[in-house]
Amino acid sequence: MLSTNTSIPALDDPQASSPTAGVGLANVRLNQNRRRLLDLLNKLFNTGQGILVQADVDIPQIAVIGAQSAGKSSLIESISGITLPRAAGTCTRCPTECKLSSSATTWSCVVTLRFATDVNGQTLGQPRTIVFGPAITDKGEVEERIRRAQRAILNPSTSYQTFLNGDDEDLAKSELTFSTNCVTLQISGPDVADLSFCDLPGLIASVGAGGNSNDIQLVESLVTSYISKPSCVILLTVACETDFENQGAHQLAKKHDPHGKRTIGVLTKPDRIPTGEEARWVKFIQNEIEPLENNWFCVKQPSSNDLKQGVTWADARQRENEFFSMTAPWSGLEPMYQKYLRTGNLVERASAILSDLISKRLPIIQNELQKTLRKTEESLLELPKEPSADAFSEVMGLLHTFAGDISYHVAGVPHEDGLLQLIRPYQMDFRRAIRSTAPQFVPLESSAVCSGGFAMEKPKFLEQEGELVDEEEDDALEQIFIDEVMARAQKARARELPDSYPFVVRSSYITSITKKWRSPAQILCNQVYNVLFKHVKSLIHDHFASFGQGNLEQRVGVILQNHIQAACQRTEARIKWLISLEAHPFTLNEHYLADYKDKFLSFYKAVRQSQRSPTLLAHINKYVIAPPQDNSFGNTPQPTGIPKILSGLSEVGITGVKPEDIPKLLPPDTMEPALTIMAEVRAYFQVAYKRFVDNIPLAIDQELIFGLQRDILPTLYAGLGINGADGTRICQELTQESPQVAGKREELKKKMERLSAASRELLSIGF
Repeated sequence: MLSTNTSIPALDDPQASSPTAGVGLANVRLNQNRRRLLDLLNKLFNTGQGILVQADVDIPQIAVIGAQSAGKSSLIESISGITLPRAAGTCTRCPTECKLSSSATTWSCVVTLRFATDVNGQTLGQPRTIVFGPAITDKGEVEERIRRAQRAILNPSTSYQTFLNGDDEDLAKSELTFSTNCVTLQISGPDVADLSFCDLPGLIASVGAGGNSNDIQLVESLVTSYISKPSCVILLTVACETDFENQGAHQLAKKHDPHGKRTIGVLTKPDRIPTGEEARWVKFIQNEIEPLENNWFCVKQPSSNDLKQGVTWADARQRENEFFSMTAPWSGLEPMYQKYLRTGNLVERASAILSDLISKRLPIIQNELQKTLRKTEESLLELPKEPSADAFSEVMGLLHTFAGDISYHVAGVPHEDGLLQLIRPYQMDFRRAIRSTAPQFVPLESSAVCSGGFAMEKPKFLEQEGELVDEEEDDALEQIFIDEVMARAQKARARELPDSYPFVVRSSYITSITKKWRSPAQILCNQVYNVLFKHVKSLIHDHFASFGQGNLEQRVGVILQNHIQAACQRTEARIKWLISLEAHPFTLNEHYLADYKDKFLSFYKAVRQSQRSPTLLAHINKYVIAPPQDNSFGNTPQPTGIPKILSGLSEVGITGVKPEDIPKLLPPDTMEPALTIMAEVRAYFQVAYKRFVDNIPLAIDQELIFGLQRDILPTLYAGLGINGADGTRICQELTQESPQVAGKREELKKKMERLSAASRELLSIGF
């Protein structure tokens, strides 16, 4: 990867001391705006954890790719002025990143090893860096230090000290053939401008002896990780000494840049073109073969032997210029194509492309930085609260907050999924269940009713009060006929006078009803317990799930489960006591009881009369609905029916009789005592049932629901053991955070730091 910085002169360049000396992107003659853009990009790359910012935001960069021995390293050396190791199988086996920066201090180079994967090739959460030896102040030592560092990368299971101080025998070791881990050079000093680049392993088509079959895919994946980014400018190096079709780097570049908009082609080694094939390579320069938007260039770099013989970079540029000026067919190209020859033209073009890309990308980069910053901040906020140094106070605070929330929910919250709202449907079911036990008295003899039962009209006063049971419940009730009630009353008589019947008759009916109330009350208690336990479990999760490693949540859950079970046992005992109260009929609500007795007695008599004297009642109802009209202008007809009866009674001195009073003139009903018993029992049911359907939910509310919050803090303190001598130690154990959460938080914090630094850098420069 070649990114926006500048380079230093060749190690043996006689012009190295000149303040204007420079090659490639270090050339100070570049216009100030472009230089400013390139310097900015380098600062972004060196923000926070260096090149890691590229993983967060797509920052423009230049990557050099090509097949092995395609001349990539020579091209990078020519652009940057850095001499890389030339030992076979070393410089192209792992990435070598160079980060150069201008400084007023003495020239120095710090070599570090950066491991993104472990010995087994597994990706690390955060890259691990190792400073590889002391800072270098003699430029002549750089190449050897790089060679040793690269050997340390290729042998991850061996201590890096072995390669830092070992002999040549140690350097011959090679545990890996390729590695994604890299060597990083941090070079600073006078006349060193800002530049970052990476020498990547060359693409390979086959594996030699002792090689790994996975190396082909490994190298391709490594190169792809750079060039797949939309803001990466690809410098595609192609050696002219090899058939173009056999160099797979072009196919890889075309895969990720199919339209050739961000690829710059670079032809290397033009002096090694087989005789007679020059014209084909010239067509690349003329953009007639595999055309690219930024064209193809051709460069000639010094060989390894030239460098060993002391050829300076200035001499190399002179020799390159002479080659293209004096060698056909290059020398004969039209002027419009001459600008695509020579390293200087390539660097100028690459620099212009990169600076233009930077200028266009800066607003987008700023937006991406802000967006990524917000997402990172949100991810941090989603993590559990960072453990406090005072574990005891933190745990106590959590418990107090939790206890307060419990009290809040017990008191009632205005939400549809609140605790009391979830319980209310079960309370309504309980009320209906108790109401459905009302005795189904029928004021008729069983012999007068068909075997299928008698569909008796519902009492209007109950309907008005909303006290009628559902049709299904009503149909399921066993009907009690008046002759059965009378028979039971007769059998219960002991020393009572005639027409007097013992209270035990009424009491036995009432007891048989209240016995049915135990099961609905127990069911309600169990239902409330289940709702309460589930609700509390959810609150425990909300308050403690993200705390520590889950131990506090688990322990609080067990403690409160026992606490709720104890409250439930007290509630069940209270329910049994309330049921036992209903075993003996009693009420001081005499007016309420008497009122219902009169209403039911009238209702039962009306039903009975409708069956005993249906014709009479029909006439009475007809008269009440449509009484005869007074005809004062005609002859008054003789009264008939109900009017005749009322007229006759008036003649004998009985006045003020209403039509509905006429049934009272009928002979006495022998079942009158049974009607009275039925009315009294049914009236008492109304009194007792309404009392019971209030008392049971109140008892459950008081003992179970309010019982949850009662002594909850002392219960938690005692259960956790934090109010004893070991309280501080226990709290420290409870606050221990999981390594996964701690690692995630540290990773996000570092990401926030580098993103914030990059954002500040952009804002400070004013782009």
